[in-house]
Order: sequence, then C-alpha cells, then structure tokens
Amino acid sequence: MAKSQILAIDAGGTMTDTFIIDEKGDFVVGKAQTTPDDEHIGLMNSAKDALGQWDAEVENEFPHLRAGVYSGTAMLNRLVSRVGRRVGLIVNRGTEDNHRMGRGLQSFLGYSYSDRIHINTHHFDPPLVPRKWTVGVTERVDMFGNVVIPLYEHEIEPAVQKLIDEDVEAIVISLLHSYKYPMHERKIRDVAKDLIKKANKDIQVFATVDYYPVRKESHRTNTTIVEAYAAEPSRKTLEKMDTALKEQGTDFNLRIMASHGGTISIKANELARTCVSGPIGGMIGAKYLAENLGLKNVACSDIGGTSFDIGLITQGDLAINSDPDMARLVLSLPLVSMDTTGAGTGSYVRIDPNYGNLTLGPDSAGSRVGVCNPEGGIDTVTVSDCHVVIGLINPDNFIGGAIKLSRERSYQAVKKQVADPLGLTVEEAALGVIELLESQLRNYLESMILGKGYSPSQYVCFSYGGGGPLHTAGYTQGLGFEDVLIPAWAAGFSAFGCGAADFEYRYDKTLDLNVDDGADNESIQKAGRELQESWDELKAKVAEEFKKNDYAPEDVQFRLLYRMQYQGQLNDLEIEAPIKEFKGVEDFQTLVETFEDTYTRVYAKSALSPELGYSITGAIVRGVVDVPKPEIPVEPIYGETPPKESFLGTRQVFWKDGWQLADIYEMEKLMPGNRIKAFSIIESTATTLVVPTGFEAYLDENRIFHLKELKK
Repeated sequence: MAKSQILAIDAGGTMTDTFIIDEKGDFVVGKAQTTPDDEHIGLMNSAKDALGQWDAEVENEFPHLRAGVYSGTAMLNRLVSRVGRRVGLIVNRGTEDNHRMGRGLQSFLGYSYSDRIHINTHHFDPPLVPRKWTVGVTERVDMFGNVVIPLYEHEIEPAVQKLIDEDVEAIVISLLHSYKYPMHERKIRDVAKDLIKKANKDIQVFATVDYYPVRKESHRTNTTIVEAYAAEPSRKTLEKMDTALKEQGTDFNLRIMASHGGTISIKANELARTCVSGPIGGMIGAKYLAENLGLKNVACSDIGGTSFDIGLITQGDLAINSDPDMARLVLSLPLVSMDTTGAGTGSYVRIDPNYGNLTLGPDSAGSRVGVCNPEGGIDTVTVSDCHVVIGLINPDNFIGGAIKLSRERSYQAVKKQVADPLGLTVEEAALGVIELLESQLRNYLESMILGKGYSPSQYVCFSYGGGGPLHTAGYTQGLGFEDVLIPAWAAGFSAFGCGAADFEYRYDKTLDLNVDDGADNESIQKAGRELQESWDELKAKVAEEFKKNDYAPEDVQFRLLYRMQYQGQLNDLEIEAPIKEFKGVEDFQTLVETFEDTYTRVYAKSALSPELGYSITGAIVRGVVDVPKPEIPVEPIYGETPPKESFLGTRQVFWKDGWQLADIYEMEKLMPGNRIKAFSIIESTATTLVVPTGFEAYLDENRIFHLKELKK
C-alpha cells in the first residue's frame, strides 16, 4: 500500500486535477469537475479518483500527507466578474480620478489585433474602487524622494472618517513616489487604524509601501487594491479548503502557487500574487521536468477547457515580467512570462453574422463541456462537441465515465448551428472547427517563438493540459520542433508543477542607483551600500513570512537578485547576484560583468554600451526552504509492440481522407519502448492522445510520449 506524501491541486475553470505523490516519488493523477461554489468538493472528488488507482481511500491516505499545494483561478474570477469587497482609496489630492480613468492601454487589454486598432471598440471596465469611495489628502513627494509639499495632517482624519462612514470593508493608501519616501503613507495608515479601532469596525488597512514598494503608481495602486478587493476574500476560501483537508486527517499548512513560480503559505502577507496560479504550475512543472531530462530550450503549451497558455524556457531560465496585466488591470507583480489566448476545448463555436465565417471563443462552456453534456445546460456548440461528432472522444469514457456525453445531441447541434449555414456535412463542419482551432494555435505558438528572435527548431515542445494531447499533432505540424513531448500525466501537469515548486517567498523593491562609467570609488560604495540595505530589508520580510510556518532564518536559503540596465534605456534585466553580500568596489564590478554577460545573451554583444553608465533599478530577495518533490518515473524498456491488454479495439474516426478505422489503446497499459503508429487514439480517464496520419508516437522510460512527424 502506498503512503501518500504530497498533494498538489489545480482547480481550473473546467476540471480540478489532483496530483498525489507517495514516499517513493511515484504518483497518480485524479480528475473531477470543478465546483466553483465550494472548491473543496471538486478537490475531494478528484483526490478519490486519484487514490482509486492505488486502491486506496482518502481517510487512510490523507493523514500520511506531509505537504499540500493549491493552484486555481477563484481570485482571478473575482476580479473578472468584479465581485469583491467594498474598498476605499486614499490618494494625493488632485489625483482622485486616476484609478477610475486607468491607463490608456487598459481600454483594449485582452482584445484581438483587429479590435485594438479600432478605437470605437475600446472600453474601460468598472473601477474596483468607485469615485465616491476615493478621497484625497494634500502632500507631494518628487521622483527623487524629496518632500515638495508636506503631508497636511489635519486632512487625514476627515478622509479616513468619510470612508468609515461609507461602510467600506478595506482602505488602501497610495501616494505618489511613496516607494522613495514611505513616511507619509505610514502616518496615514497609523491614523486610520486608530480611528477604525475607536469606531469598533473591522476594516483592514493596506498601505502600498507595506505591500508593493515599487515605481509606476497605477500598477502599484491597482495591485494593492486587488490585495484588498479580491485576495482577502480568497484567503477565506483557502482557509475553508485547509480546514476541509484537516478534517480528513492532514497535518500541514496549505500552500498556494504564486505568480513568480514558487509556492507561498495561505497566511502570506501578499496574496494577490497567487491570482494566476494555475498556468504558472504548468511552467514550473515544465522547468522541473526539463532540468531532469537535461533540456535547455522548451516551448510550453497547455490546452485546457477555456484557454491555450504558452511560455518559453530559454537556456534553462524562465523570463519574469515585473508589470503584467490581469483582468484588464495593469499590476506590479513578478509574473512568469506567458501568453494566453481564449481557445480551449470548451470554446464556443459560432458563425459570424456579418461575414459568415467560423469564430471560436473567447468565451467557453468551462466545466459544462458542451451541448454533448445533457446535464450542462449548454445550447451553443463547443469544440468538445466536434470531438465527439468525428469520434476523437469516447462519449462513454469522458473523465472515466463520470460524465456521459451524447453524440446525438452534438450531431444535431453542429448540424443546425454550423454545418447547414456553411453548406457542409456535419462531419466536415466538425473537422473544419478542429482544423481552424489547430491552425490558430500553431500560428500563435510560432509567432511567439519567432517574435523572441528564435526558431522552433531550437526548441523542444512540451504539450500538456487535458486538451493538449488531442491537438498536439495539429498545432505542431510543420513547425520543425527538435522534439515534441507529451507526459503520460499531461492532464494533471499543472498540479504536477505545483508539487515540483519550491516553497519560496519573493520580495521586490524599486531602486534608482545610477553609477557613471568610470565613477569614483566613493560613488560606487554609496550605491553598493543602498543596494545592500535594500537586500537586508527584503531578507527580513522574507524571514518574517517563513516564521508564520515555523521556519527559522537559518532554515531559509536566501537568493539575492538585482535589476540593472544601461542609463537612459527603457528596459532592465533581472539577474541573480553572484555575490552573497556587497562589500566593496570589486563586488560592483562583478555585478556589472554578470549584467553584461546576460545582456549579450538577451540582445547581442555589439549592443553593449558601458559608456552610458549603469542603473540598478531594483533589489530582489528570494527565500527558499526544502520541500518534498516528485520523482520522474524510470521504467524498463518493454519493446516496440504494445501489449495485447493495452488494445481496446477500433473506432470509426472522420479525418481528412474521410471515415477510417482507428486503433484504440489504454494509455496506462502501454509500456516503455512501445511505438504507436497512425491512426491511433490513446485513451486515459483524464485525457486523449491522438496519433493521426503522418505521425507516430514513442513511449520512453520516463512515461513520456514523443510525437514524431514522419517525413513524406
């Protein structure tokens, strides 16, 4: 009997995946429908599905667990649907409308290219904080941290009292350039806490300098508002899940996937950085798997029910975006760089009424699958309906048969909504939808790689997600990847990434330390002292977070990073410091050499510009403690011919040459060394891998399928 050690959870918009690892590093993947109103129900159903593969039960296995990691989209959904707490905002007098107006690009974030260039389609979403709950106080600090206008302290109490009287549930304080001079925000914070205490109210106060002391006031303000508006309510959801796990016998504190690629406690001070935790898990899982396989360059592609997420690992590194956007808001968060498009297996399929052409998404049926699900209440055709019509999906084995799909319902819906308007047969229309989706995904993936200045031939492609293996052949065809890898646990890959992630906190601080080329030693020492002071400050914050989970500072591995650019340039680079502490001029030279080495890899050696001088634009500290991680399976090679017990029979599939007979295999019974030729469909309870004409698949000793395009 296995003894479970790690529970990793990925609660997506459609499915909740659990990834359970035992004391030997072996693992099982479970899948169940997401239950948005109470996520722990979907979690428990998924865990039961996983443990059933070990003939084990939740009540016997959960007490063995040493760690649990969650990723999900609940917080992001709160932002998108604008259902958060009532938040008040205190800003500089004269800037009360800034948050409501937003940055110009917020009017078209998430739009297609055609909509971006037509300004009449642009619009701003409602602000998280309405104008009536925004108040100003007089003060002004300039960009260098000099007090130009002192804080008018007599204005603080009336401003705070107005928000208390408006019955807000949280108050955010954000003043211009406070990251350079934090005292004014802290003064307002302290007065607000005293007034709230006297009023006997339960109102939290969020000063941006306590959470995100970085430049770009719109981003910083939005992020702190998100903390108050959506993160704190989400903390309640996570605490409820943590309690449900403890009721099943667990004895650990639940961790959650963070945007920077590590996991943090649900008790963390900054929880807003967990609002896109799901897709990040896939990227971290890909990096962990790539390191174990000795791969440096990986293109990551993840298809779920609602979206297609892609990202690059180049020379073993993940790129970090320090000012991303989410839910049409610009934010100040360290986020693993990824691109997302609203195209998944649950995407709605429609005929454009103006042009008569097919359109996919961006909206999706999510966990309700499509018209094929009689219990879903869906009337509009989805991509999944097309899968069922042409025979790619077994309607009786969707999530192991937990949901029975109806081919007849899909057939009639595709006929009425897609085939008849286009003058096609039902099967031709359904296949056309699949080909359109795969063409869009292929273009999207190729353009991202080419746009970074690379070629697909320099990369290995990882394909995962519940819908990834269905479409891998289609969206990689002709791109010339070095190899295309599909892990047998692709359906739970984001959850696997959660289990593979470090327990890590990260804190950032904006700096403006300019050192001219040929600067004297005194100037260099001054900049170095400020950098070291910032590192020390951030190390203390990281240590304080780990203390909440009973880790002492000596248990933490601290990593120091910095952001640097040539003076006058617009973009900086994030680099891990090759020093443990700044002690002298030689250390600054070491930082410069490391920066320029990175610069030549990102841009070109000819672009080096030391004559401009250097700017250290940020200090970063990452703290890590060791946690159990999954082992990549290694099994003996069996042989090229699949075992007889893996063969489930044949099924008619409609493809480019019309109807043909496809061999059906059970994924779990295939053995390393097996070579699967076209046309074949490899079924698992959680996903389906299609090996179409012109391809073959090879299962290696790590239980990873290599999908190869055959030369004509």
